[in-house]
Amino acid sequence: MQFFDDSLLPETQDPLVIQVAPYAPSFFPRDSDDIPLSYDEQVQNAVDCYNAGATVLHVHVREPDGSGSKDLDRFNEMLDRLRTAVPKMILQVGGSISFAPKNDGEAALWLSDDTRHMLANLSPAPDQVTLAVNTNQMNVMELITEDDARGTSMGETNYAEAYTEMYYEAGPKFMKEHMKRLTAAGIQTHFMVGCARDLETVERLVRSGHYLGPLVLNWVAIGGGHDGPNPRNLMEFINRLPQNAVFTVEGLMRNVYPLCAMGIAMGFHVRVGQEDNLWGRKGERATSVQQIEKMVRISEELYRPIATGEEARRIYKIGTFYSSVEETLRENGWLPNRNNNFGVANVRSAPLMAA
Repeated sequence: MQFFDDSLLPETQDPLVIQVAPYAPSFFPRDSDDIPLSYDEQVQNAVDCYNAGATVLHVHVREPDGSGSKDLDRFNEMLDRLRTAVPKMILQVGGSISFAPKNDGEAALWLSDDTRHMLANLSPAPDQVTLAVNTNQMNVMELITEDDARGTSMGETNYAEAYTEMYYEAGPKFMKEHMKRLTAAGIQTHFMVGCARDLETVERLVRSGHYLGPLVLNWVAIGGGHDGPNPRNLMEFINRLPQNAVFTVEGLMRNVYPLCAMGIAMGFHVRVGQEDNLWGRKGERATSVQQIEKMVRISEELYRPIATGEEARRIYKIGTFYSSVEETLRENGWLPNRNNNFGVANVRSAPLMAA
């Protein structure tokens, strides 16, 4: 991605789109007073987040007992209520559905390919479903300090061990079929990428014709198989982005704030909420709304406006799909394929200059 002399000036940047993940499938309601449980509580939380400045809602659903729901009928009910309560928010369903262990001693596992594919059949349809790219370790405990975990289930040995050993499966067959089904349903794929390797995979999927749409993605800097919250990692990742990517910075626990502050200054977008972070200052809890309000203050101090719901849909290019590989490459800011024979045998990034 290219920066120009005026790229840090707010008048050259899009308004800030704030993504919020308030439902926290990796935690239990006992871990935070700000994790909503009932439908009514979850919907009111979405309204509060929208009023605070968030325009993208990352959706998970809970069972009445507080465990993460894997029941797609409950997702349908939740989406229907959210469409009424926050009609201007972009509804983004978490593609894991729920990975949290339901009982003590269970593993933290992502659901089967077939179950995750069913997200394309949700009704009403969400605007987006997230796709974690490539099979990866997801050891969130690697960056969570004792202070972060204190007073939560992640501070308990059994759950800490479950999350230490967590990984998710997203092989080529799954990703291709998943994007195909989502696109057919008019749902945008929102890519969750943890490093430059994952971004290369997405580019290859585009160049080989398996994804024909805008590149809308999160850089998930949570360590444990992903990039860590190192500014050098962030800048290297940005260097690899095509010019027109819609890029959101995502971190873990209190690293969220400095990472997001850098993203805001550079004209990118941010994610906050209880799923990623429970804290404000060290030892002080921060609600999802308080985290959104912090992002709003930082952005306004830099004179960068906060996106409205309508602006967020334009920036995220919701409902936009392309008709060819060539159009997809061009609209996202990648160079065209060298020839028409791009495929498995010569999958790689396009050269800076044609030979």
